[in-house]
Amino acid sequence: LHLCNKNMENMDTNNNNGKAKDNLLLEVCMAAKYEGESLTRYHTPHQVTYYDSAAELCTVLARSFADIGDIVRGRDPFYGNPQEKDQRKKLDENLKKYFQQIHEDVMKTSGNNKDTLKDRYKDDTPDFLKLREDWWEANRQEIWKAITCDVKSGSQYFRQTACAGKTPHVTPSQCRCSDKANTDPPTYFDYVPQYLR
Repeated sequence: LHLCNKNMENMDTNNNNGKAKDNLLLEVCMAAKYEGESLTRYHTPHQVTYYDSAAELCTVLARSFADIGDIVRGRDPFYGNPQEKDQRKKLDENLKKYFQQIHEDVMKTSGNNKDTLKDRYKDDTPDFLKLREDWWEANRQEIWKAITCDVKSGSQYFRQTACAGKTPHVTPSQCRCSDKANTDPPTYFDYVPQYLR
């Protein structure tokens, strides 16, 4: 996963304009888009070399999508080489800065649900794990669209029930069901522990 040397590692976390949540979504979607482009480009040569591999493109993208989710939610148990580990640490620190700004905005909120939000997130520092989880849940559909936007072929997802049986194909195009709420992404790998994927 090349998130560390793309957008997310170099995020500008000095967002004092109240748009941290929008900027974070943009950064994560751009990183997902680059990751999807890279995986899509190298998938066919990989399949030619390793013809007995059962990994379909949508499955590969779903696993990478889940890795992005782990990183955003602060759950990434990456144990790679020291340089990668340092990059992941820097990335997580940048994400914490974003979520700190979002947390500050939430704690200043004045809508109908302000008390509920303040109660949910009052003890959510220094890692902001509840906020990160909620942010991921609210934005996972957009991130799935970003990681799959470059898919032209090989878009059949492995799960027969991926689109709830509402389409004649498993996933009709771009590893997606219909781009409607609650149908995409057609994967729950992002809720499966990394060691089980």
